[in-house]
Amino acid sequence: MCMECGCGENNGNTRLQFTAEGYTEESAKVVEKNLLGLPGVMYVHIHAHDGETTIDYSPKTTKLTEILGVFEKNNIVAQI
Repeated sequence: MCMECGCGENNGNTRLQFTAEGYTEESAKVVEKNLLGLPGVMYVHIHAHDGETTIDYSPKTTKLTEILGVFEKNNIVAQI
């Protein structure tokens, strides 16, 4: 279970942790805002300096392809 918000296996949420290339401080904020605007995305944390990215979401509400689309739209290469 996630210590930040209480989500996790018990309620069917999924946590993605991966590295992405191409972030700037500005683009990381844009990606975070766009991801949090998707239904079912509950938590996003991005380290622009090294690309470490964490996303908690409900796969019943949001498809992985929708999440990856946010990265593509912002020219960020997600290494999932």
